[in-house]
Amino acid sequence: MTTILDPLTPDEAARRLAQGRAVLIDIREPDEFARRRARGALSRPLSTLDTAGLGLTDGREVIFTCRSGMRTAANGQRLAAACGGAAHVLEGGLDAWDRAGLPVETDAKAPLEMMRQVQIVAGLLVLCGVVLGLTVSPWFLGVAGFVGAGLTFAGVTGFCGMARLLALAPWNRPARA
Repeated sequence: MTTILDPLTPDEAARRLAQGRAVLIDIREPDEFARRRARGALSRPLSTLDTAGLGLTDGREVIFTCRSGMRTAANGQRLAAACGGAAHVLEGGLDAWDRAGLPVETDAKAPLEMMRQVQIVAGLLVLCGVVLGLTVSPWFLGVAGFVGAGLTFAGVTGFCGMARLLALAPWNRPARA
């Protein structure tokens, strides 16, 4: 059963935030939030919501957002339970907020989101495996098969070996002060 939270347009959400009546909670993962977010939004990743809660006690309305609104819509019941008070979803998510001309903070120095990195590397490996398999040796088609099997395993188990390897890459390590 999915609980449908009251949707708010970006303009209505911005109005409530400006009046101090609401707080904007971004449920995306930390790597997504670090790269691009609505100004003033608080990060409360969906993956930690059950254990960490929201940590809010001031009685303001909660407006949940993600990138496109799909995650908030799909997790309405969990989000409603986590806030314990008046809750809404930002219609269209951060993308709609940005299209409405509302303030967005971007950190171009933050690495690409891990999922995008996995998609790029997996796509390149499959493409190279197929091209090399057709032009050099059919044995290279095994690369495409291996990547497909890895992605299937990741989807079934929730463990992505490629994401673990990419997390060790120099561009994904925290900068040293």
